[in-house]
Amino acid sequence: MDQLTAVLIEKYSPMLTNKQIWEYEQTHNEIKFDLLYVKPGNKDKKSWSSRLSYLDGDIRIVLMRTIDYLTDGYELWVRNSKNNQRNQDESLFSYLMALIVDIMIDEEICLKFREDENCLVLSIDTKADVIDCKEFFEAFYHLATGVNYDMYIGIPEDETEAEMYLSRLQEDFDQKMMLKLGERYLPGNTTPDSIKKKLG
Repeated sequence: MDQLTAVLIEKYSPMLTNKQIWEYEQTHNEIKFDLLYVKPGNKDKKSWSSRLSYLDGDIRIVLMRTIDYLTDGYELWVRNSKNNQRNQDESLFSYLMALIVDIMIDEEICLKFREDENCLVLSIDTKADVIDCKEFFEAFYHLATGVNYDMYIGIPEDETEAEMYLSRLQEDFDQKMMLKLGERYLPGNTTPDSIKKKLG
């Protein structure tokens, strides 16, 4: 993994979960950002009034609509849009990193992060190999699960007990889904082919 990214992830670990992202947004109403795309090496020429800037924007909308700039090799600079909050606090960086990865997780793109001039700067890590990507996404995997890797989530350590516990969870889930979907729901790990064989 890119070294500056690894340092930043370590600094703000564990990354926020989706639940924590939602909670952060509830306590920071109408949070907006200034976003600016800059070609690497042109840092001194960057201008927040350029055609590649998006002031006071919703980061989700801007990022999804302009992702092509990242794939074309641009860096994205992100800062708080409020003048009196330009010195970003640590909680904002934690929020931004987790949110950006969550937005882009379907793209399965390994990113590079760094701090510069009170901005979070991100770009695509074009030199990342399979191991780099694995390390990067492992730092954020709990976005989907909603739990941090260092928190106890109730699964017993004993292998047999853990298997029974997970089976019970699956059965409970199956029952709820059967009530909602009826015969359209395929319980557990059953595949359509195995059901056809049983019926055939």
